[in-house]
Amino acid sequence: MWKDYKLEILYQDGYLVSINKPSGLLVHKSMIDRHEVYFAMMMLRDQLGQWVYPIHRLDKPTSGVLLFALDSDTARLMSEQFANHTIQKTYLAVVRGYTDDDGVIEHALVEKLDKIADKKAKEDKEAQEAVTHYRRLATVELPHALGRYENIRYSLVEVMPKTGRKHQIRRHMKHISHHILGDTKYGRGEHNKFIREVYNCNRLLLHASKLEITHPYSHEKLEITASLDEIFTYLFEEFGWHLKGI
Repeated sequence: MWKDYKLEILYQDGYLVSINKPSGLLVHKSMIDRHEVYFAMMMLRDQLGQWVYPIHRLDKPTSGVLLFALDSDTARLMSEQFANHTIQKTYLAVVRGYTDDDGVIEHALVEKLDKIADKKAKEDKEAQEAVTHYRRLATVELPHALGRYENIRYSLVEVMPKTGRKHQIRRHMKHISHHILGDTKYGRGEHNKFIREVYNCNRLLLHASKLEITHPYSHEKLEITASLDEIFTYLFEEFGWHLKGI
């Protein structure tokens, strides 16, 4: 499906380029899918006709804002911003149940390593501090019985991770029992099956909607936003969620 796919460019100048990564596309080569031949980094390189340097990651099933540098010096400067937590990432997620109006999840996470991307990382690290803020934007109650419940309840949440641990949002939402829909690794199978069969939704409902950074040379504050794909948009319509700016 990726052979003739053209990546949506959200921002580009002489130093940085950002795309709206679709769900199902790897950022770079990984043991997650050893037979996969298409990666966002490679596709963007071919699309621009120049080398690009990934600055951060998005999980394969997560969509949204993904930032690259166009040279190694810029990549180093931007990586420092991410390491120092001076950037702000905002996500949208659809989760099971009704969450609190807002909250902070502080739950340390043991690092999960990728055999290729993290081959030089230590395997015996202690659990690392991980902090995630969230706020509920909307809810829906569906007249379908599932398990011991007569109706199904879902929440749309805006999530702002303050640290950048691997699978942090997915693992943190599981920790508070508000699993993200479509998450085949940390989610709930009965809910994944429900949205797949009823709404033909075959993706993780997690989207990196906004990235706020400081330009490494002009020092201008940049806010890069990514629109929702057809599946997310369709579910919003089905759930009656009509939110401005999303």
